[in-house]
Amino acid sequence: MRAFTIGPNDANQRLDRWLAKTLPLLPGPLAQKYIRLKRVKVNGKGSKRDVRLQVGDVLQLYINDEFFETPTPENAFLSVFKPQLDLVYEDENLLLVNKRPGLVVHPDESERVNTLITHIQAYLYQKKEWSPYWENAFAPALCNRIDRNTGGIVIAAKNAETLRILNQKIRDRELSKFYLAIIHGKMNPPQGCLEGFLLKDEAKKQVKVFDRPIPGGKTAQTLYRTLQTRGGLSLVECELLTGRTHQIRAQFAAAGHPLLGDGKYGREKDNKRYGRSFQALYSYKLSFDFTTDGGILEYLKGKTFQVERVDFVKEYFGEK
Repeated sequence: MRAFTIGPNDANQRLDRWLAKTLPLLPGPLAQKYIRLKRVKVNGKGSKRDVRLQVGDVLQLYINDEFFETPTPENAFLSVFKPQLDLVYEDENLLLVNKRPGLVVHPDESERVNTLITHIQAYLYQKKEWSPYWENAFAPALCNRIDRNTGGIVIAAKNAETLRILNQKIRDRELSKFYLAIIHGKMNPPQGCLEGFLLKDEAKKQVKVFDRPIPGGKTAQTLYRTLQTRGGLSLVECELLTGRTHQIRAQFAAAGHPLLGDGKYGREKDNKRYGRSFQALYSYKLSFDFTTDGGILEYLKGKTFQVERVDFVKEYFGEK
């Protein structure tokens, strides 16, 4: 417990506003909760948040010590960071975020700060929907990942129950994920299913595709259909039946039609010819195809969400 005596400079302020000024690390919703629980006392008694403080009032704060610390770049970061999110959809349980190519989803050895999860957490912190300082707080978490240079829809759970449900739905293939990709050449047939076994080389951070089962290999299935062909390139829509690392990129390369711009699985000379330095791949559409109970997310059953525009489609095929 810490005690404060109100002086002339703080007199006539509302209790909640004095608390926000005195403890800048204490999130607003948590401050209101502490006032309701009488963990903030005025002259030994619980009080209302809008009571006006008077000179000589003694405030007793039964609040965790970390909220009394002086703000530092580390603990004030979520307040000053400017989140940049392209929201496809948001409700009380989740966010669907259109991740731009080039942004990593989680901190790694190359980037610790400017990541998708940081933008999401700062966004929710500044909306006062989440704080790492809340007792037993759930940290917003991603339900799916997308490669750094791939763009598209990423699902972020706001609570533990949403994360649990969506992780299970993804495992049970009750979510359908659709990608747009540009490949070199054209597929024959123009519509079909790519099937194989993927083996990941951890050292090279690359996968190889095999047409038969191998030790450590994982099955990979990708439905595809050609939407357009122009100038030696094809625009294809892909639906993931399995979700393996680099699945679309590796399978099309193995079929002789690597993705435009793909420096890992494609051909450098072909990519240079078209002036593209990263893969033309976008997770543009997501469907909630629940076949079993969706719990608190049942309202999403049958709903489909997609991004409004994929830049490389317009650039190479003239589409909006």
